[in-house]
Amino acid sequence: AELYGADMSGANLSEANLSMADMRKTNMSGASFLMADLRGANLRRANLSEANLQGANLSGADLDSAKLIGTDLKGAQLQRAILINAIFGSGDLCGAKLGGACLQKMRLRGH
Repeated sequence: AELYGADMSGANLSEANLSMADMRKTNMSGASFLMADLRGANLRRANLSEANLQGANLSGADLDSAKLIGTDLKGAQLQRAILINAIFGSGDLCGAKLGGACLQKMRLRGH
């Protein structure tokens, strides 16, 4: 799927299959991706602030420079994901699987 630059803020995409989707520069703030399949998705520079990604499969996804402020990633699968320059703060990574993820220059912000 090609969703480059789309505004998907607040959308409910729970359990959606978006593997390999092009979602660069997409606004997904406040969206729900509960248990969604985002394997290999291109999420470069996407805004995922306040999004619910609980249990989502983001294995191999490209989140370079993505905005993840207040994002719920509880139990998410982030193995081999690219999080270079991603901005993460006030979110939840409890139980997330990060094996092999690239976290270079990832920026962590507090409350």
